[in-house]
Formats: sequence, C-alpha cells, structure tokens
Amino acid sequence: MADNTAFSLVKQRSIGSSGIVFQDQHDLHTPRPEGNRARSLYIHIPFCTHKCHYCDFYSIVDQQGRQQIFLDRLVRELRAQAPYADQNPLKTIFVGGGTPSLLEPTLWKTLLETLDQLFDLSDIRAGKGEFSVENNPESVTEELAATYAQGGVNRVSMGAQSFNPKHLEALDRIHNPDKVPQAIDIFQRAGIQRVSIDLIFAIPGQTIEQWDADLCTALTLPIEHLSAYGLTYEPGTAMTARLAKGEFAQMPDETETAMYRHTIDTLRKHGFDRYEVSNHAKPEAECQHNMRYWTSQDWLAVGPSASGHFRGARWKNTPRLDDYLKLDEHGFAPICEYEPPDDRRALMDLLMTSIRLAQGVDSVFALEEAAKLGKADQLQAAAVMCQDQGWLAQANSPQWQLTDEGFLFADRVAREFIAAVMAD
Repeated sequence: MADNTAFSLVKQRSIGSSGIVFQDQHDLHTPRPEGNRARSLYIHIPFCTHKCHYCDFYSIVDQQGRQQIFLDRLVRELRAQAPYADQNPLKTIFVGGGTPSLLEPTLWKTLLETLDQLFDLSDIRAGKGEFSVENNPESVTEELAATYAQGGVNRVSMGAQSFNPKHLEALDRIHNPDKVPQAIDIFQRAGIQRVSIDLIFAIPGQTIEQWDADLCTALTLPIEHLSAYGLTYEPGTAMTARLAKGEFAQMPDETETAMYRHTIDTLRKHGFDRYEVSNHAKPEAECQHNMRYWTSQDWLAVGPSASGHFRGARWKNTPRLDDYLKLDEHGFAPICEYEPPDDRRALMDLLMTSIRLAQGVDSVFALEEAAKLGKADQLQAAAVMCQDQGWLAQANSPQWQLTDEGFLFADRVAREFIAAVMAD
C-alpha cells in the first residue's frame, strides 16, 4: 500500500442506508517506521445532560447507560492509534465534547490509566506539556478533580458562556453561574492551577454594558486564558431554528463589532493578549493544543466525530455513537470523511488557520509553497490587496499579520488567500 496516506486508508465503501462512508483500515495496525509521528491527541466524549441551543458539536443525552461500553470502545481505539504517536513524550492532550466532566470518575480513572500505559506522558507530568479537559461547572466534584490531577490533567476549560441568568436562558444553558467560581476552586485545591473560561457575546438582547459585566466577572476569577466567541448561528441548531421563526433578532453587526473591540481593550488592560481571533491569554498561557491545530501539526483523534491530521491526511470518525461502537477487529472507528495528502489543500489549511493568529503567516514559506503550485504571484497580489485595505500589517517582517482592524476581517483575508491558491 502507498505510504503517503495517514493510515493507508485506501478503499472506500458505503455501508447500509445511512450514506455514511467508511474506510478500510486493516493496514493501520502496522506502524510505519519512517516519517514523523503525532505528538498530540484529541479525545471526544459525547455525553451531555442537555443539548444547548447554539451547540453544533456532536453530543448526546444518553438514556441507555452506555458510558462503560463507550469507554471500552474508546480504550480499544486508543490502543489501535497509540503506535502512531511519536516515541518522544506527547506534547498535548485535549479532551472535548459533549461534556467530558459527565464521564463517571471511575471511568475517568480507567481512561487516564490507559493513557499512561499507552503514551509517554513524562513532559505533561513535568509541566512541559499540556493536558486539557473541558468541563461544565455543574458536573465538577472533588472526586473528579482529584482523579484528573492524579492522572496528569494540568489544565481545565470551563464553559461559563455568561454570568447573566437571562442570557444563559437565551442560550438554553442550564448551569447556575455561581457554580463557575466554585468549580474553579475545586480544581485549584486539587492542584490544577491552569484555568480557561469560555464566554459568548452578541447574545440576543445583550447590551455592551451587560457584556462588560460578564468580562469583569470573569476577570475576578483566577484564570490565565479566556475564549470570547461571538454567537454563531450554525445550521441545524435549535438556535438557528428559533431565529428563523422570528423568536428573537440577531445582534446588529455594529453592536457585535463594538462588543468585540471592547473585549480586546478590556482584556489587554488586564494582561491578556489576543493571540488568536477569539482567544486571549496571559504570557505563555496560550492553549498549546489549539496552537498545534492552527499551525497544521499532526494530532491523533479518538471518539465519535473526532477529527485527526496525520502525515498530511485528514479524517473524521463517524459522528454517531451507535456507529462508533462498531469498531473493527483492530479497534479502529468507522470513518465518515477522509482527505488524502494534498499540497494545495495543506497550503490553504495553513493560510486559513494561521492568519487568525497574532503571529500571522510566514510569508516566505507560504510563497515558496505557492510557487510549487504556480500560485506565488496570485498569493502575493492577494496579500498586497489586504495590506492596501489596512487588514495586514506592512512592517518589514516575513510575517503576514492581521492589524487590529484586520482581525474584524479575518475570514475575508482567509478567503482572499484561498481564492489566490485556487485560481485557474
């Protein structure tokens, strides 16, 4: 089999009437000695107590008590993918969902013990790597925090979204805002000091003053990282359906822009630098795992709907728990999407994600890669146009970096770059 694919996934077939495309993975269990291996791992735990109206991530309210069988399958998939990890220590692990903190502590203990057996976690345990877990404040307990800490988790991300009960109700969030500082305190007493908070702005009916109150409340907490996302109406979500029914009005663009600008100014005054469009951190507190995504490094991925990147190829596990539980004889999950290595797509991916970073895109590298595709002139012209618009910095630097104004047009800049690479 050809060695230029991530897992030698070379044969597609459709199964059943669902239309899901699976990949034959019978060769994945044979590690390839040549080439780089992954030093990051993403784990998706799909369980939720409630499906929030704005959320488009794969999650389920499981009424069949399938946590144990899910974990059994997850452990088998971890064993199947472990040979593709680098022989050096893992740099990052990120557990998302769903609500990972809903997994029972006894099952968490099994998962963490399995990770310790299959992967080299020495950098993470020494504080030179990052092990992050997403949490809902309502499901955090002292037992869970102690289990995390013992298993090497050193960073937690808290889904606060808002501290205003009215706005939590608008988002169909069910937690009590008072639970957020309580959960953080539980984690820090357990020894997990690195904390990130997620907030959402441009919620229907929200004012700038109310958004400022959310920011100020978050800044009273012992956090080192804050993600602030403008509310997005994703297709297929209940929030989008409610908008279409006229139950509320979408935030005007000018108000959302004002909220975004206020976010940047407020967080900067408190020592949080914007290192990505929606992410802010104190010095050296950036999310290392996400930085590996955004700079197109390799990562393994396990769990339903988990997406991975390895040796230039991308894949996505099936996004249904029922299908995910049907692992093959080697322990691999059914795949619903697969993209083989492709130089053009790799460059587009890098441009699309890296331009959102404060550090920007290495223009020398990007133009060299574009030249291989015969697109260097087009890409340079797109960069010049964006500079003329005031969206890209024009300093004497090899980096293409968004200006403060440019961060408001990050998607537009990415589209211009991608169009240049795709041009006939």
